Amino acid sequence: MRPIIGITTYVEPATWGVWRDLPTTLVPHDYTEAVTQAGGRPVLIPPHEDTDVLGMLDGLVLAGGPDLSPGFYGAEPEPLTVTRPDRDRAEILLVRRALELDVPLLGVCRGMQLLVVANGGTLHQHLPDVLGHERHRPAPGVYGEHDASLVPGSRIAGLMGDELGIRCFHHQGVADAGKLTVTGHAADGLPEAVEDPGHRFVLGVQWHPEVTRDERLFGALVAAARQK
Repeated sequence: MRPIIGITTYVEPATWGVWRDLPTTLVPHDYTEAVTQAGGRPVLIPPHEDTDVLGMLDGLVLAGGPDLSPGFYGAEPEPLTVTRPDRDRAEILLVRRALELDVPLLGVCRGMQLLVVANGGTLHQHLPDVLGHERHRPAPGVYGEHDASLVPGSRIAGLMGDELGIRCFHHQGVADAGKLTVTGHAADGLPEAVEDPGHRFVLGVQWHPEVTRDERLFGALVAAARQK
């Protein structure tokens, strides 16, 4: 049996066929394909403030998306912060309950930031103001590409091996990882990976492994989910 892996989703206006700007529950197909190729059975999880769905899941992917509402880490929104409050409220409850139940978790980009905030951390709301460059989001629809520096002996270092190239697209980043352990950095010092050694599998990456169908990370999630 393939373990059932939930993937959090967006609710955004979408257009197809005769329909125009219809509110739609969606997620990039890369996520479902990455889970499938790694041996899991993907199931999409729309935003909902009921966490009972976790009882039917073997693992969970926290997908990317818009900025997390700064109120969750005690800050006021800055001018370039764009949020989806309904999704934020639903997912913060989901991730906190998943951590309580020790459900295997993989956070991708915004998903890593969500993990951090759920563990008492904080975010930088606009990285160019902090770092002085835009290499983490070089242009609309264009991924930044660089190597990650990983902590020897960490879970992420063991999974990535010698291939350290990553693709990222984000203008926010981790300021303080809270209770999580930072196990990867970019050359500019920005956290790129976080882990919680106290759980069976809790890993967050600031990049987008689904784009390359990275079976190292999704395979590790599926393997942990098989043991649930």
